[in-house]
Amino acid sequence: MTGPKGGYYEAELGEPHKFDPTFRGPVHNRGCTDVLCCVIFVIVILGYIVLGTVAWMHGDPRKVVYPTDSYGQFCGQQGTPNANKAILFYFNILQCANPTVLINLQCPTTQLCVSKCPDRFATYIDMQYNYRRNKSYWDYYKLFCKPGFNNPDKPVSQVLRDEDCPSMIVPSRPFLQRCFPDFITRNGTLTVANKTSFKDGHGKIRSVVDLRDAANGITSLLDAKEVGVKIFEDYASSWFWILIGLVISMLVSLIFILLLRFTAGVLFWMVIFGVIAAMGYGIWHCYWEYSSLKGKPDSDITISDIGFQTDFRVYLQLRQTWLMFMISLAVIEAIIILVLIFLRNRVRIAIALLKEGSKAIGCIMSTLFYPIITFLLLALCIAYWAVTAVFLASSGDAVYKVMSTLPDCKYTNLTCDPETFSQSNVTKLCPGSQCTFAFYGGESLYHRYIFVLQLCNLLVFLWLVNFTIALGQCTLAGAFASYYWALRKPADIPPCPLASSFGRALRYHTGSLAFGALILSIVQFIRIILEYLDHKLKGAHNAFTRFLLCCLKCCFWCLEHFIKFMNRNAYIMISIYGKNFCASARDAFFLFMRNVMRVAVLDKVTDFLLFLGKLLISGSVGVLAFFFFTRQIPVIQEEVPSLNYYWVPLLTVIFGSYMIAHGFFNVYAMCVDTLFLCFLLDLEKNDGSATRPYYMGSSLRAILNKKNKRPEEKKKRRKHKKEQPNKRH
Repeated sequence: MTGPKGGYYEAELGEPHKFDPTFRGPVHNRGCTDVLCCVIFVIVILGYIVLGTVAWMHGDPRKVVYPTDSYGQFCGQQGTPNANKAILFYFNILQCANPTVLINLQCPTTQLCVSKCPDRFATYIDMQYNYRRNKSYWDYYKLFCKPGFNNPDKPVSQVLRDEDCPSMIVPSRPFLQRCFPDFITRNGTLTVANKTSFKDGHGKIRSVVDLRDAANGITSLLDAKEVGVKIFEDYASSWFWILIGLVISMLVSLIFILLLRFTAGVLFWMVIFGVIAAMGYGIWHCYWEYSSLKGKPDSDITISDIGFQTDFRVYLQLRQTWLMFMISLAVIEAIIILVLIFLRNRVRIAIALLKEGSKAIGCIMSTLFYPIITFLLLALCIAYWAVTAVFLASSGDAVYKVMSTLPDCKYTNLTCDPETFSQSNVTKLCPGSQCTFAFYGGESLYHRYIFVLQLCNLLVFLWLVNFTIALGQCTLAGAFASYYWALRKPADIPPCPLASSFGRALRYHTGSLAFGALILSIVQFIRIILEYLDHKLKGAHNAFTRFLLCCLKCCFWCLEHFIKFMNRNAYIMISIYGKNFCASARDAFFLFMRNVMRVAVLDKVTDFLLFLGKLLISGSVGVLAFFFFTRQIPVIQEEVPSLNYYWVPLLTVIFGSYMIAHGFFNVYAMCVDTLFLCFLLDLEKNDGSATRPYYMGSSLRAILNKKNKRPEEKKKRRKHKKEQPNKRH
């Protein structure tokens, strides 16, 4: 241990499993921690880059972007016969069960790329009849037949058997690059091209409702598209004012944090006393209701006598109900008052730490903008994961499967070859079956393990995301620890504390941060698998399986939150002591166990005040935005843009304000947690003497009745002790 350097003490690393008894402040001379995990992490990142490269070589995102016809060809792909045919057409949409089937290309009917959707009702039978008088009927109808088919005289039964042409066409419009019936509701009646019925091409008259059932949900999707266009227009005309609202919320968040040093105590006690007063009024009101019901008929009947009633107003006519309310409120009121009486010092410490956190951020303002770096790194991770997932999903060649409308066809979902399918026995055994494109895949080792590679992609993505968050937490903790362990604040704070902390975290503790992130990622990965299984087993009737799955989900949810809490505090200890992850997590855990009540009080007080701040900021900015977009501010009434839905920019401003406040307050919460942990270490390792002074602020020392002894006082005491024996002689 060397002497102070500008208030930032240098120290050698202590024992790996013990607190350094000569500890004064953040360790400066460090060594690399969890090197093995660091090496594994680097190897995994390199492997992840290789995985992305291989997926890029084998994948083709056009397979996801463009719709694919029954022959595995892209609709609208340049350089192919379908270059001018960007829309997918379904021969018989009535065979499609629902829109999800259509979008996943699993509808058991021929799918064809066309340049435009049909704009009229027609059947092949009617076309063949009218073709003899007017050739133009065939010229239009063949646009929706298989390419190369040009035989309008072929018997109808053979055309429909071979699916050379659709049995009917209906007026449609493109949506998601697919032709869907053009539904319009007129006077409460569903119509297509002003008709409520149509011919299905098989000699039957069908209702438009059948089309709606086949394409269930498409009407609402199309309406949603129109709403989406209007929302886009609103964003285009109000983006400038939305940006101004977000800037205002950023400034208000900054001012709120800086003013917490003055308002934290007032705000907390105002709310607490408000809750106590409200509950006191509730007790009085319950007593008044209880007294007013005295003597009224049937008011003395007990709740157990009347049993369960769907009309809860019945219970309000009973004296016993109000007596129970009154007793419950009185008990809660007494608990709150007793907690405040016996824990008042701990509450005062929590408020003092909140004020100290505000001062720390005021001294290291750069920390408020660090979340921008975290956001950019997270955006990079998400983009790489999404692109890799798309390329993996689009790897392989076209795979075709037998699709049949017959429920007892044994060949359904078996692979097939579209070129030889018409000569096979399948068409005879399962009339009407089709060899339809299903998905992209293959039989190679790479293609067989694409699902496993997708899981690896997800796990590494979670690891990188959690590492990015861990890096941010450790960086901020190191910066705020530099503030706390400066004896004279802000004069002794080292230069560029945030940049120095970032460099230390990357240089020495990448392995430790990766270790903690890996543990959390594995738990999150298991939770995702459990959610997937729960989704798949929703229709299951096995009550025990559902119960077991629910218990596992609950356990892993609790485990994830506990690990997040421990990781956060382990990173703070790493930023201070420079130890490995396990030692830091253990030290943080036992430190908290020795101060469990202080931890609980500070955690709840901090969460409460920060949540209150988020609501206050987003609510106040939201109210201002509401008055602005509804033209209720006369001064700038003329500047308000014309909107289809004023709630679009309003909700955007409210949500954006909340997220901005959340980002600022996350930094503040990290600051308070770091100062609190440093405060606990300060109490345990220092005694206020000249050689071991307390580093906490004067307000905290006043609450705890702690004082730092000055070196002059110590010299005077020594001199006084020497003089006392001389006086006796």
